[in-house]
Amino acid sequence: YNNVPQVGHAHPEVVSALTAQARRLSTNTRYLVDEVVAYADQLAGLFPDPLGVVMFTNSGSEANDLAYQIARAVTEGQGVITTAHAYHGSTSATAAMSPEEYQSPPHAVTVGGEETLRRADAADVLGGQLAEATRVLESREETPAMMICDTVFSSEGIFDLPHGYLRTARKWAVETGALLVADEVQAGFGRVGPRFWGFAADEVVPDIVTLGKPMGNGYPMGAVVTTAAIAERFAARWHFFSTFAGSPLAAAAGMAVLDVIEGEGLAGQADRVGAYLRRGIAALAHPGIAAVRGPGLFIGVELADAGTTHRVVEEMRERGVLIGSTGPGDNVLKIRPPLVFTEHHADILLDRLAGVLDQI
Repeated sequence: YNNVPQVGHAHPEVVSALTAQARRLSTNTRYLVDEVVAYADQLAGLFPDPLGVVMFTNSGSEANDLAYQIARAVTEGQGVITTAHAYHGSTSATAAMSPEEYQSPPHAVTVGGEETLRRADAADVLGGQLAEATRVLESREETPAMMICDTVFSSEGIFDLPHGYLRTARKWAVETGALLVADEVQAGFGRVGPRFWGFAADEVVPDIVTLGKPMGNGYPMGAVVTTAAIAERFAARWHFFSTFAGSPLAAAAGMAVLDVIEGEGLAGQADRVGAYLRRGIAALAHPGIAAVRGPGLFIGVELADAGTTHRVVEEMRERGVLIGSTGPGDNVLKIRPPLVFTEHHADILLDRLAGVLDQI
């Protein structure tokens, strides 16, 4: 359980790539190393134009922190808009935009979370909420710098990206001069299926995409991907350097992960097995299940009785299956196995889940 070992625990190709590079060279990005450039090129090739500049960090939190630094430098604003129960990291800057865990400061304003995401007209509702959030920031003498969106809404209870949602956010960003940031730390690298990135569901190109968790299959990695124009404006006003980020070791791990995802067809497998698992959970037809949702192998099972969520999680653990819980009411089972998860593994999960629900 968790979306870090994306291609499975201790995948031999990743381990081999890491150990081979460790024997050769381990330095930092002050030095030009072919492997780092090759990996950056391979990674950038997975994004639509004009996204093509990669800046490496050590984690998703650092990637979101850097995204905010870029937004501040480029827009000269401080204001951040995020969703009502989002989580974007544990640095001082990202904690400020993580209302799931922390109280938002004056420069951070939220728009609707799960209530909006449940609506068929979520994109239209978001437009009004963004307008109001902008007025709130202006009343606090803050200029919008960016809107950041976790594209699977993990902390909100896990939702598919509503149709037009990011298009509405893009329109707002253009009108206000702010940047649109897609947080792919949890959704990215094929977990949502062949489209590879959560934001791709809405056919919108963000200004910045942030990456982390599964990027190195356990090796600590993160990145910001942005446009050349934004990167140049940032570099003219700001400086960023990280000693350990973007090392040849990180590049070796990251490239191996991409090669395994492509070579083993894991994005397609995530789509296929995720659909199989969602159908299986729905077919249980248990009165305690209120909804089953989520893209690919990022599945949310909403329970009718929030009080049973932790019992289900613990009982599943006793039966050898690790899942989690999420949502503002902590009533959504969070299922996000490694992408090597197959129908065979899904059947095991379904059997154990049926037994636990019947017992509870």
